[in-house]
Amino acid sequence: MALDYNIIGERLKKARQSRHLTQEALSEKLDMSVAFLSRIECGSSFINLKRLDQICEILDVSKGYILEGASVNSKNYLNKEFSELLSNCPQDKYKLIYNIAKVIIDE
Repeated sequence: MALDYNIIGERLKKARQSRHLTQEALSEKLDMSVAFLSRIECGSSFINLKRLDQICEILDVSKGYILEGASVNSKNYLNKEFSELLSNCPQDKYKLIYNIAKVIIDE
């Protein structure tokens, strides 16, 4: 099962920001460099389960939330992200998004 570390990183970043923590503050609590935390949030560095546990505990977020649907083979892959994206989308953009998605899917 391949994990999408970009999605995992995005979810970690959202959780950090919702706690009003900077990367500097979180990296200090984790005893890791800001650069490494930044790479995790960007999805360019892998995160092991021990570190994920530490981050989730500090951010008071479940590992399930962070990993749910983060497998590119998962049936729920990106469902939550698409839902959030569309909920913040202006109504006049819905048709454009639909048409673009239809072209991609119908290829």
